Amino acid sequence: MILRDIRIILHQVSESGNVGAICRAMKNMGLYELRLSAPLPLDIEKIKIRAVNAWDIWENARFFDNLADATADCSIIAGTTRRRGQNRKNVSMSPRDLAAWLLQYQKSGDFSGGAAIVFGNERTGLEEAELNLCNFASHIPVSEACPSLNLSHAVQLYAYELFLAMEQQRPVKGEWTPMNQTEILGLVDSITNNLANIGFYKNPGREDQERFLRDIISRAGLSISEGNYFKEIVSKAAQLGSKS
Repeated sequence: MILRDIRIILHQVSESGNVGAICRAMKNMGLYELRLSAPLPLDIEKIKIRAVNAWDIWENARFFDNLADATADCSIIAGTTRRRGQNRKNVSMSPRDLAAWLLQYQKSGDFSGGAAIVFGNERTGLEEAELNLCNFASHIPVSEACPSLNLSHAVQLYAYELFLAMEQQRPVKGEWTPMNQTEILGLVDSITNNLANIGFYKNPGREDQERFLRDIISRAGLSISEGNYFKEIVSKAAQLGSKS
């Protein structure tokens, strides 16, 4: 699946600032299709102020009289809600689980209609009848001390998880990535070879030490550059030891 297959639908949205912030959140994360179902009166200037460089999301937004029309061409519909209980859907996924599931769903068959993630009104959320138009529910795990999220914040969380799941991530300079097991085994081999060269393993025990180093380096989560630096230290120490 690609992000352009995802539609963000706002049902009966009422806060202009939220709409502008949602436009920005969507474009930040590579989402471009915004639909509004039965929106309440909105202030275009307030939307523009909050949208910043994502005004095109609003300009290309589609408007519908009701939620049924807004979702009619979608293959799958997820309705967001924090409320659970009878008639509130049997299945509910977190944003992360939803993103992963959508990725697998697309691989399993035709996905020509794309997916819709529906958000309700800021005050009431999705009512029972509106949620019944969706195929399943989705919720954001939150503290019970304050379980209700701002609408634009909720959209941002979903957009972020969708972006992580579906977009090819570009490496970020300085970003920490732990060594994988192949790289760790190469580091361990280099360390123990250097130790062997200075006579460290005159008695049995190399295999035990290799397992020990592999496990402790794995738990330490060294990056490749850190592993290389560690390798250089041991190599230089071994060279000095061989000369003494």
